[in-house]
Amino acid sequence: MPDESTSTDGESTSKYAGNPDGERFTKIRTADYDRVNEFLKERTAFTAREWAIARACQDFRTPTGVPMQTVGKHLPEIVPFMEEAYSGQSVSSAKYRFDEKVQRAANTMLYGALSGFYTADELDEILYEAVETATLLIETEGGTIDLETEQRVESELAAYMNEVRATSREVSAQLVAESESGDGAADESVD
Repeated sequence: MPDESTSTDGESTSKYAGNPDGERFTKIRTADYDRVNEFLKERTAFTAREWAIARACQDFRTPTGVPMQTVGKHLPEIVPFMEEAYSGQSVSSAKYRFDEKVQRAANTMLYGALSGFYTADELDEILYEAVETATLLIETEGGTIDLETEQRVESELAAYMNEVRATSREVSAQLVAESESGDGAADESVD
């Protein structure tokens, strides 16, 4: 997928997930941490803390990295459901866990697709739900994604996953064919 980032005055921000005025989480401004956690538990594998910190880290990203201490110090000002400041190390740790969970979720989804556990239609449904959830979360953060972009991303993901699934079938068939020809040769030499 192409990089959807723009650069302004040396800062890199997502053109779709960002809110240039810095207003974040406006749709859940009065929600408490536990309610946000429940909201996420129904849809994702990450916690409210990990979500808030990952979003803040992205917003504060500079060409030289993320100032973890700054993010942690200002977290309650940036994210309404976060009640206390965090150390730079706590911010780094939460961001790492967020990244780790995203990677595990991707591993799980790709394994299911490559292993043939899902039909093409089932994969389309999974991707549709994933795009809907991502859009909901971005809008909850205060960002926007237009319908055209949402549909384009969903189509590109579906096409990619169908290609991955077809390639997986070809490789599996090739491995079976090689295995059968190898087994036949081994059986002949034993007799």
